[in-house]
Amino acid sequence: MQVEGQSKIDHIHTPPLKIQGIKTKLVNFIVSKAHWDGSGRWVEPFLGSGVVLFNINPRNALVTDSNIHIIKFYKNIQQGKISSKRVRDYLEKEGMKLMKVGESHYYEVRDRFNQDWESLDFLFLNRAGFNGLMRFNSKGKYNVPFCRKPERFSKSYITKICNQVAWISKIIPNTKTWNFRACDWKEALHNLKRGDFLYLDPPYYGRHTNYYDVWTYDDISDLSDFLHSTKSKFALSLWYENQYRKNDDVREFFSDFKIYKYEHFYHLGSTESLRNSIVESLIVNK
Repeated sequence: MQVEGQSKIDHIHTPPLKIQGIKTKLVNFIVSKAHWDGSGRWVEPFLGSGVVLFNINPRNALVTDSNIHIIKFYKNIQQGKISSKRVRDYLEKEGMKLMKVGESHYYEVRDRFNQDWESLDFLFLNRAGFNGLMRFNSKGKYNVPFCRKPERFSKSYITKICNQVAWISKIIPNTKTWNFRACDWKEALHNLKRGDFLYLDPPYYGRHTNYYDVWTYDDISDLSDFLHSTKSKFALSLWYENQYRKNDDVREFFSDFKIYKYEHFYHLGSTESLRNSIVESLIVNK
């Protein structure tokens, strides 16, 4: 991939939201294997943490996710409603309460978030929840338990998060060039234009790591149909195999495309089986 003349990003930054399956270690792998010259829009229907988008930092982008809270969080940064200073003030206050009161304060914030959907509460829960998970129940309620670390928000940890927010605030452009939308992935694909580049990182079907909604066999079948018919260049991230089994969907739906592989280790996950070495695949058409 060549984004404004670059084929490698020297320093990979981490965004403020942590999500299982985050591609921090894969950004340069994706950059090196995907074929995009930087023209047109970067279209990403499964934003997740946003680590690929923000490190590539395209001039124009259509960014979507079905998780309304992720989109709202980054739109609030884009619109100036969330700043590094505001995050620091908030986390210092809530972190002090957490240290004094303990886990009951975490569940108080969780109940508050599930009623009011405030983005700063979302950030707090994301950074104080168990094993860095992001998970919602069938009713759309955040249900990750506490990480059992009341001292979680130390000064250095808060500074780290604030620096991540400051980085996003600095690079994220206005609404004329980057458009954030909360919508289904199919709606995003219907908005493709000639010259757009499509990067897809859908939920890991078959590994029980969905963070917001259910990703089904029918979904991946529909996605395959679309990618086989589209004239747009694309790169699709899917897990390829781990020590227990292989992802048969890659072979069933995408074996006629070019498939690159990369092995790395996930530290996020609710169980040891989700915190092992995994082989990722990047599937490209051109």
